Amino acid sequence: MGKVGIIGAGLAGCEAAWAAVNLNADVTLFEMKPHEYTPAHQSPLFAELVCSNSLKAMRIESAAGLLKEEMRRLNSVCLKAAEKSAVPAGGALAVDRALFSAFVTEMIKSHPRIRIEHREVVKPFIEGVDAVVIATGPLTSPALSERLQQMFGKALSFYDAAAPIVSADSVDMDYAFYGSRYGKGGEDGDYVNCPLNKQEYEEFHAALINAKTAPLHSFDKSGDIKVYQGCMPIETLAKRGLDAIRFGPMKPVGLTDPRTGRRPWAVVQLRKENLQGTMLNMVGFQTNLTFGEQKRVFSLIPALHSAEFLRYGVMHRNTFLDSPRLLAPSFALKDNPKMFFAGQITGVEGYMESASSGIVAGINAARAAESKPPLILPEDTMIGALAKYISDPEVKDFQPMGANFGLLPPLDDIIKNKQERYAAYAKRALQSLQKAVFELE
Repeated sequence: MGKVGIIGAGLAGCEAAWAAVNLNADVTLFEMKPHEYTPAHQSPLFAELVCSNSLKAMRIESAAGLLKEEMRRLNSVCLKAAEKSAVPAGGALAVDRALFSAFVTEMIKSHPRIRIEHREVVKPFIEGVDAVVIATGPLTSPALSERLQQMFGKALSFYDAAAPIVSADSVDMDYAFYGSRYGKGGEDGDYVNCPLNKQEYEEFHAALINAKTAPLHSFDKSGDIKVYQGCMPIETLAKRGLDAIRFGPMKPVGLTDPRTGRRPWAVVQLRKENLQGTMLNMVGFQTNLTFGEQKRVFSLIPALHSAEFLRYGVMHRNTFLDSPRLLAPSFALKDNPKMFFAGQITGVEGYMESASSGIVAGINAARAAESKPPLILPEDTMIGALAKYISDPEVKDFQPMGANFGLLPPLDDIIKNKQERYAAYAKRALQSLQKAVFELE
């Protein structure tokens, strides 16, 4: 029987412990609470929900719902607790925070083969175990963060500064065109360009500078603000003057709108986020606007009037690895197959995404402890697609990502109806998951 050490008892760490012990590993779970707390945590319980109490949609025909169904089929401890602590929330799964954490804590602490040590771990190497999972979250303790930075250098980031990502098939190409500045790039250009005329730009600018921004947590405010200077929020730059963003990320130079034969007054460029081109990144649009305001304001861009946002922009304190350079889809280090990472430190974004990565890391840590090959979930499953994204060396300018259908490889058949298409994605994913788990056994 292998021995697995897990650092951190958040959602990912608890899932890793549960998954590993259910593969007959002996687990030691290290948690620094209640002796030490991060600035965001208050409860001594495990799996504390810091922000929202919503675990997002339940429908399997949604990315969040599909993710949870895959987790359920992998024996998720967090879903067991969520179902016991659920509160009414329409089509979403929301929980009573205290009950949720209490249920997870009780299930973990009552397992006879999970040993708990309440102490801060300051180095990622643990004596006496065969494999280790580091699941210390976006607010990893300063001592451990320093050690990880010594190990990985610039491959460890301390702030999210991400632009929104939209679904490619939701961009209205009647108002957009392909091309790179001055004709550089491939045959069709490397960007989807979303032009605005003078009136459209001024209306967009006015909405942008008056939009509501998200409140900063105390641990965001206390950070080194110099980190942000290379990726200033688009709304902050816009407040420097009417033409500030038109001479910045929205500069139209080197582009000709084929509809008019002239250079646009301003342009928003969208760049492929994945090789399939199903996800498009709004170049230079890092933002701290609330999610609702991002939807409202960015939809004023003509080509994005019906855009589906796969990820909204964020800008906050968040310790995460440059995972595509460091991690394999098993969530192990590429150069150390017995050291795993799980949760938001890997670059997955969201409660259930973090928990799902813990399941995979826990399974693979238990397998590594017995020198067995890792479980690599198929990329047409939502969990497998997230694992592929965070470990894909082709991903440039890596930023955290949550579950969305844009991560999945395209279907063999073209299905125009969105709900029918999502249902087909879900059916394919669950069939692939079942086959992968069956073959593992």
